[in-house]
Amino acid sequence: MEPERKEAVVDISIERAAVEDAPEILALQKAAFRSEAEFYGDFSIEPLAQTRESLVKQFSTHVIWKAVHGNRIVGSVRARCEGDVVSVEKLVVAPEFQGRGIGTLLMRAVESEFGDKTFVLWTGSRSKRNIGLYTKLGYATTGETRKQGNVTLIRLIKSRGR
Repeated sequence: MEPERKEAVVDISIERAAVEDAPEILALQKAAFRSEAEFYGDFSIEPLAQTRESLVKQFSTHVIWKAVHGNRIVGSVRARCEGDVVSVEKLVVAPEFQGRGIGTLLMRAVESEFGDKTFVLWTGSRSKRNIGLYTKLGYATTGETRKQGNVTLIRLIKSRGR
């Protein structure tokens, strides 16, 4: 069964996040990942355990974007480039804004920033909605898995310009 598609949010801007956005991004991350934790029965997942200090440190190693609606951050994603490989991490959208295209806008921002690279990400193996989004954007599962607590993660990859 396909998840219900909600009406797209028109007045969203995708911008680079600043370190001052860390508290709001972290709160959003915890709200967005709560449903994943409930689904998997594991509240020890890293996105829920992350501290403000560790997120602030990521501003020096990652490019972090935010999706803004009015004056509120409703989405975020991080990416770290090492050579020709870009690791995409923690794509989050506020629960009440999910299914409206914000995740797609954030992923397009990552891909346009880094261009002809190989993009790699991990998501829960039973998170059908996430897998559907990434597949729609051209990502393919590699068959590689790893465990994080009770969650089996699968690796998805997309190569551009090769």
